Amino acid sequence: MFFVELFVEVNVVTKPKQYITIKGTKDGLTLHLDDTCSYDDLLKELEEKLTVSEKAESDGPLVSVHLKVGNRYLTPEQEEELRTLIRRKKNLVVESIESNVITKKEALEWKRKTEIVSVSKIVRSGQVLHVEGDLLLIGDVNPGGTVIAGGNIFILGALRGIAHAGYYGNKEAVIAASIMKPTQLRISDVMNRAPDYKADERNEMECAYIDDHNQIVVDRLQLLMHLRPNLTRLEGRV
Repeated sequence: MFFVELFVEVNVVTKPKQYITIKGTKDGLTLHLDDTCSYDDLLKELEEKLTVSEKAESDGPLVSVHLKVGNRYLTPEQEEELRTLIRRKKNLVVESIESNVITKKEALEWKRKTEIVSVSKIVRSGQVLHVEGDLLLIGDVNPGGTVIAGGNIFILGALRGIAHAGYYGNKEAVIAASIMKPTQLRISDVMNRAPDYKADERNEMECAYIDDHNQIVVDRLQLLMHLRPNLTRLEGRV
């Protein structure tokens, strides 16, 4: 018994991979640039696609272009080269370049502003403790003492002085203390004088936050998990 094997050679013509996808939106054009190819290949394809587009629409009002470069890092020189190339196409102008990559300097700045700084001390009268991110103070803030944080303030002790959270404009920041007896509370640009307490009121952990009426409210700490649920996502701060 004989078996005849037939081999048929088929030439499959595959289209080269496209590195650039252009989408029209209400805000103009969005160009998604592949982040796995070489920069030179990207530049070459961009030149070709813009040339075709220029022939089709050479006249008309200015069109905003938004570049999304994914995980590609562009040097300032490369960004300017892309802007110049697109700007030469008459009615196109680059409005934004969005990248998932940040520089080391930007990463360190982000870390500095979001990390929780732990301090163990007593902030005495005339002293000012200022941190860029969140403050966890293990100790008291005496009358005349001041604590300032770019983020939240958590005090495992008595707050009897001034506390200013959200120093750079974060109105979502909160102030929490084991004993809340401040002379003044500030969150962002909102200020509140010392709350009035009854003589027989017992001490308990409380928190201060800005409510829907743009007022600072002091309430039980247990409410904080409902008011600011993101505070419990510690993995986002690691």
